[in-house]
Amino acid sequence: MRIFSKNLRLQDVTIMYFTALAALMVILVASYQAPSNAVEVSSFKSTPSSPNLPLPMPFRVPLDPRKELQLAWNISYDNQEIYMQLRVAELRHGVVLGMSDRGELTNADLVVLWDSGTKSYFGDAWSDSKGHVSLDSKQDYELIEAKQKPDAFYLLFKRPFSTCDPEDYLIEEGTVHVIYGFLDQPLASLEQLNLSQIHMGVQRVLMLRPNTPSPTLPPDVQTLDVVAPNVIIPNQETTYWCFIQKLPENMPKNHIVMYESVITPGNEAIVHHIEVFECSPDMHDVPEYSGSCDDNMKPRKLDFCRHVLAAWAMGAEAFYYPADAGLPMGGPRSSRYLRLEVHYHNPLLISGRRDASGIRLHYTPSLRRYDAGIMELGLVYTPVMAIPPKQHTFYLSGYCTSKCTEIALPAGGIYIFASQLHTHLAGRGVRTVLVRQGKELEVVQEDQHFSTHYQVGNSMCVFGDVLITKCTYNTEDRSKPTVGGFGIMEEMCVNYVHYYPRTQLELCKTHVDPGYLQKYFNFINRFHGNDQCVCGEVGVTEQYAQLEWDAFAVEVLDSLYNTAPISMHCNQSTARLFPVSSQLFISRRAFC
Repeated sequence: MRIFSKNLRLQDVTIMYFTALAALMVILVASYQAPSNAVEVSSFKSTPSSPNLPLPMPFRVPLDPRKELQLAWNISYDNQEIYMQLRVAELRHGVVLGMSDRGELTNADLVVLWDSGTKSYFGDAWSDSKGHVSLDSKQDYELIEAKQKPDAFYLLFKRPFSTCDPEDYLIEEGTVHVIYGFLDQPLASLEQLNLSQIHMGVQRVLMLRPNTPSPTLPPDVQTLDVVAPNVIIPNQETTYWCFIQKLPENMPKNHIVMYESVITPGNEAIVHHIEVFECSPDMHDVPEYSGSCDDNMKPRKLDFCRHVLAAWAMGAEAFYYPADAGLPMGGPRSSRYLRLEVHYHNPLLISGRRDASGIRLHYTPSLRRYDAGIMELGLVYTPVMAIPPKQHTFYLSGYCTSKCTEIALPAGGIYIFASQLHTHLAGRGVRTVLVRQGKELEVVQEDQHFSTHYQVGNSMCVFGDVLITKCTYNTEDRSKPTVGGFGIMEEMCVNYVHYYPRTQLELCKTHVDPGYLQKYFNFINRFHGNDQCVCGEVGVTEQYAQLEWDAFAVEVLDSLYNTAPISMHCNQSTARLFPVSSQLFISRRAFC
């Protein structure tokens, strides 16, 4: 009896062992089979049938400077869907495309094409707070076509604007931060992928465009290209290139009714933004120049070419003026000289690339009812304004004060019909509001995802009003303070507002009073036990860098920006100042 029981226990153990082993084998085999939620793409050449192919793709943007990845898309407002086509110049083992609130690699909505070494898959995925990738239990990206063509590999898919899936990004008006990356090796399982371990990039895209047809241009419209003279783009990260171009001799007054970018093919991801300025009519002769805008040897007269005619940023479409307004160009009270300014962003330090990008102006001699104008709002480009390091959210505000609008705007006010918001890489949101008699009247423009594109507006600003442009920044990934300036790693806070009727007000901006900023430096240094005064000996940028950035220093700086006097820049198009006091005390708390 004991022998029987012993044998029975041994048999039970044996059965349990082999049962567990079999279960383990099933689990291991299943982990290398096709993911249950993914679509198998045989050798990256599967072409599911679709009666609507080929789809027109009217919108497109390059994602990387080497032209390896391009995103094109179309919008179905009837179905609340967006169709996306990814062009991959050289496909290796897959590609990642995603969207996140600020371009982060964490907590991102992803679509991934990958291979396991033997088979290839397409799937809707997401990344967690550490960048680890998982397939989404609800597959909202629908594969339409995956095909290798002679010039590149094309991946066509679609998804709804809203999926009601907490792991998915809500596609809405404003800027969408598109992240992208390449897979250089096979993945046995998508769960092996961590976005922090592969080369990723980010591009800002205005995904949803107005569903309206473009206005018809007048039959007598002519064009003028203001473009760079086939320059060699410097192999440095940030370059502002200036070029002086003459208008035709004795050109009569015309109205610019539309303008658009002209980008040299292949440079779409390097040309960051472009501006065209008219020089002051008082400057009867402006020397020829083609070179760096930062060159200390450039002609001094270039500094008097600040009247904005056109401003374009990466991804923006053609800009049309309202039917009753046009931007004046030519005539006896204008200048014959235009200044082109091109911002090249070349993070890969590509050498030898030539460029002839610029702006194409469409103009007509048939003058419209109103002359239109462009005005800069926000903060002056100066290191006096800065964002401390390691900040999740930090605000800077620029003011167009009543002292300026009272003297510079007509009694009947101006009509704002469009605007363009602009910051650099740390920018997360821009908002311009109109304040009348101490109360916020309306939002002129807002994009809390931040956009470099033109936005349609509808605001009336009258003399005595205040325009406040507030920018939101995130510097969690930076160990040093970020100062204001022109460099891509420096910051801006700008809103170009388009309005009519035109005035002489070209720029209405502020910055904190430098004297009070110096008091801040001295106070914080003494608080941290450094009593040495460096007044006048060290520049503002270096003084910011030398500070010990703790919570107290950040809080006091924020308080300084919100309570200290401001320096007002109320500039005419001739670069001369309106007669407004340069130092103002205003109660900003009333505008919050």
